Amino acid sequence: MQRWLKFVKYLQDFGITPVVYTVENPAYAIEDATLLAEIPEGVEVLRQPIWEPYKLANIFSRGKATQTSVGFLDEKKSLFGKFATYVRANYFIPDARKFWVKPSLSYLEKYLKAHPVDLVITTGPPQSVHLIGLGLKEKSKLKWIADFRDPWTAMGYFKSLPLTQRTIKIHEHLRNKVLRSADAVVVVGKTMQREYLRFNKMTSVLTNGFDIELSDSKATLDPHFTISHIGIMNEDQNPRVLWKVLSELKHEIEGFSENLKIQLIGKVAPSVLEQISSSGLNEQLRNLGYLPHKEVVVYQKKSQVLLVCINEVPSANLIITGKIFEYLAAKRPVLAIGPITGDLADIINHTHSGTVFEAHHHNELKEQVRSMYKDFSNNCLHVQSKNIEQYHRREITRKLVHLIKKITG
Repeated sequence: MQRWLKFVKYLQDFGITPVVYTVENPAYAIEDATLLAEIPEGVEVLRQPIWEPYKLANIFSRGKATQTSVGFLDEKKSLFGKFATYVRANYFIPDARKFWVKPSLSYLEKYLKAHPVDLVITTGPPQSVHLIGLGLKEKSKLKWIADFRDPWTAMGYFKSLPLTQRTIKIHEHLRNKVLRSADAVVVVGKTMQREYLRFNKMTSVLTNGFDIELSDSKATLDPHFTISHIGIMNEDQNPRVLWKVLSELKHEIEGFSENLKIQLIGKVAPSVLEQISSSGLNEQLRNLGYLPHKEVVVYQKKSQVLLVCINEVPSANLIITGKIFEYLAAKRPVLAIGPITGDLADIINHTHSGTVFEAHHHNELKEQVRSMYKDFSNNCLHVQSKNIEQYHRREITRKLVHLIKKITG
């Protein structure tokens, strides 16, 4: 949710005062309390309690159920886990936060009568939040912008759920109703924009971004040939081709084994770690787990190479991981494994910030890593990126303000 934390941070710079409505007792897999300090002083934050079925699942599973990040599905489920996933997929529509919709509508209708606003903006996932916006639109005729950080039905994890045809039709109906009812729709990439323009001609792209002041000063780099991945790495993000390349280069280049360091920061699927181990790269692995955002920024700037891996799913072309923008700000070479025709590749190519390889581009990837290592050895591994200022959070907020003024007249 850093996207809207940053919008709230900068909106007042453009004369717009936001009021934030959120949950009082959320069940999140990962929390970073340090980000609370970025909420501007004086911003009103409304909180209402939410009941989530994860707590019920925890009771029935005798305390073994845990909340996981969206998109991070368990690779090996127990019988109860499979049953719980089926129930969650087909009875909690559009998602497990559906129970917050009616109480929120009741609360917000009363609040808005006493405290009128010019515009409502909802952001999802969870897509249930858009149903709150839809309800307010139908009852009060308020202007409404629906912001989609991810597509409703096209994400990889959605395709992995055991959905019935009836459930899929309900999702599509709700998605279409939200898209057609909103006064404007905001998405994070061009591929999603092309898809959603079919439903709403006022569909705009506002990408994610970075909130780090750019500097020409050189950071002190890691003395090792560090390849760092920041964020969740699912099973379907596992860059098998890269592990194969690194394993081969260990035996082909003198000193490579001693200098290589694979640095993973964030939750990593067990199958990824197993693949690294079977590739003979355990000695080079540094699995740091989740770290606070401030620490992550430091690791990004120190890394020799920053790795991004796109999920191998049908919707891969539209995936733009949020980490890519902070990678841009770190001004280190980006190595991406994903579709060369996707939205992420467009950003990397436009900013000259790195290179993109398909999962089957073994030879090309190997030559690129070999070249990077040669530059590292000669102390000249750099990147001459450009056009990255447009991705600063303040500049993206400026575009949002332009849209808000257009909608509200």
